[in-house]
Amino acid sequence: MGEEAFAMGEEAAAVGEKPVTLFLAGDVMLGRGVDQILPHPGDPALREDHIHDARDYVALAETVSGPVPRPVDPAWPWGEALSVLERAAPDVRVVNLETAVTRDGDFAPGKAVHYRMHPANLPCLTAVRPDVCVLANNHVLDFGPSGLAETLDCLAAAGLRTAGAGRDADAAWRPATVPLRPGGRVLVFAFGMPSSGIPHSWAATAERPGVALVTAPTTAAAKDFADRLRRTGRRPGDLVVASVHWGPNWGYPASRDEVRFARALIDAGVDVVHGHSSHHPRPPEVYRDRLVLYGCGDLVDDYEGIGGYERYRDDLRLLYLVSVERGTGRLTGLRLVPLQARRLRLEHASAEDTAWLRTVLDGYARALGTRVEHGDGGTLTVRALR
Repeated sequence: MGEEAFAMGEEAAAVGEKPVTLFLAGDVMLGRGVDQILPHPGDPALREDHIHDARDYVALAETVSGPVPRPVDPAWPWGEALSVLERAAPDVRVVNLETAVTRDGDFAPGKAVHYRMHPANLPCLTAVRPDVCVLANNHVLDFGPSGLAETLDCLAAAGLRTAGAGRDADAAWRPATVPLRPGGRVLVFAFGMPSSGIPHSWAATAERPGVALVTAPTTAAAKDFADRLRRTGRRPGDLVVASVHWGPNWGYPASRDEVRFARALIDAGVDVVHGHSSHHPRPPEVYRDRLVLYGCGDLVDDYEGIGGYERYRDDLRLLYLVSVERGTGRLTGLRLVPLQARRLRLEHASAEDTAWLRTVLDGYARALGTRVEHGDGGTLTVRALR
């Protein structure tokens, strides 16, 4: 059957039409320690078992990476990712915002960890110019319905589209719609699963605000999504992204149910599956010429210095640049840019760390019929085996 390589833009260039490039980010957590180094830190009080002051997370990062200036410019946490994005000029930018943006609300009971950023620090988020903030995750309701309401209001006031959470189920499930130039749209659906830590009680209903929740990656759930997609009024040429918060924080292989579910989404008409929740990247898959990211890993957070899972190297992050053919959604390129978190800021990863990450991801990707290989300029790319 041969092998098919996906190199950024080459196939689209061959037919004379520029592909649509998507920047897809994993978890973006701008609360807790990150919030404390920004110009308007919120209340640092925490209710965790071992750490009770968010500034202690800054101190942890400093023990492994060196002093962190305070206050920093709002763009500081993104570091060298911003210049990468400037050069790549993606058409659409999608991030999983795993932080409530609020001064309001009480700590959600029964949770070990709560994240929130002060609304005045929103310029840190807008620095990366997201077109869509995915909210279907296990931290958006960390400060209850009132915290969610303020989060939605703050993001709307900043002109940021959201998907995956809302004031009722209809709003939570409504896709974010991003127009493309010279025409067409990208529809971003977002939902989460309890396997990522989302409480069942956070599910949005007709009378209750919350997140778009799918209880498990089952055949029935995939069919329900397919029905929902058909009812959205999808237009010819629309590109569809399904952004899914699922699975455990640690571990590389996707479960059989997750693989079946992701493929069923592609069969239903999804062009890109944007998975997140894992603290480190999981191996990608190319299925029917469509991309499945089972777990993008963290991008921005305050996890430096936290011990216990060092073998996963969660200090290494990936920035995903996905190019798809206009009108069909067929993958034409995937560029993975390795970064490293140091001093609560993203820097380019070393050649040694990039090689380590490639070896790990490639080893697990082979079971999915995909190879992860070195690309140009210290990047990684994928090759689908046919």
